[in-house]
Amino acid sequence: MANEAFELFFSLLALLALGGSIAIVASRLLGGAPGRSLLAGVAPLQLAVPALVASVSMLGSLYFSEAVNYRPCVLCWYQRIAMYALAIVLVIAAVRKDRSIRPYATALAGIGGTISAYHWLLERWPQLDTGSCSADAPCSVPYFEVFGFVSLAFMAFCAFVTVLVFLWVASPTSAATLESDLTPESIKEQT
Repeated sequence: MANEAFELFFSLLALLALGGSIAIVASRLLGGAPGRSLLAGVAPLQLAVPALVASVSMLGSLYFSEAVNYRPCVLCWYQRIAMYALAIVLVIAAVRKDRSIRPYATALAGIGGTISAYHWLLERWPQLDTGSCSADAPCSVPYFEVFGFVSLAFMAFCAFVTVLVFLWVASPTSAATLESDLTPESIKEQT
């Protein structure tokens, strides 16, 4: 029973992270006073949230493989390489308040996100396999699915997307750009 509770817990965390990321992207695209307010509120968390997300994802993957004994497939290992490196790098960057880490973290999150998206699609359509799966740890068979679609690959995808959104869309420069985009002078110039 405890295993199902952890599956549900981590699934809900992933969906919450994805929902928050969508709200931030929508705020950035739609603008307006509420969008500027949201971006200004999350901008100070630009490094802390990705560090937390990557660390919780790392701990979750360790729990599922070490405590529950879910054997990671090849694609899971590639995602872990990106996520574990992100966790270490982002925690150090958050402690040091070092925003110069963004390009490196973006590369890791982009690669990990692409692999996890492919992995999730492979779980839906096993015929997409390009030979990365093995018989003893198949990539196309999820260990569990919560709500009919949230698997470990989907959770990893949500984490990578959240890291990318917070590093770039929720950045202080992004919020400042949004502010300057909507000044009366810039509106007059656009018309």
